[in-house]
Amino acid sequence: MTQFSAGVLMCQPKSHFMKAYHEGVHKTKYWESTFEDCLDLSAKASRIAAIVYHNKYGDNSAIPARDGALDYSANYANQLGFESEEFWELMRLYISIHADHEGGNVSAHATHLVGSALSDPYLSFSAGLNGLAGPLHGLAN
Repeated sequence: MTQFSAGVLMCQPKSHFMKAYHEGVHKTKYWESTFEDCLDLSAKASRIAAIVYHNKYGDNSAIPARDGALDYSANYANQLGFESEEFWELMRLYISIHADHEGGNVSAHATHLVGSALSDPYLSFSAGLNGLAGPLHGLAN
């Protein structure tokens, strides 16, 4: 989780929200740059996770590039090194279940709390990841 959190934080200097905020964007427009950051972070998170997986469990082989013909789950599984279409389907189900992971757990609370201070989505998401790393959450699975 330390590597994953650090990887997310490494993307933060390119935050659209941070840039817009420092340029004086009106508060009614905060959502626009926040939305852009969320889309960017969603696109980057699986690649960061694949890099962490290879750092910890891999054999130092190159991580496959994204394939435009594959969906999000298949690309993620492929980047982890799993080329089986049955595994890709498993990842589709797994990611779908975790996409709707209630709002009352430590990660959701930490993400919302940090975001309420007008921290950008990278900082907020990293806070949520760090909450998952505690022993009461299974040490982040």
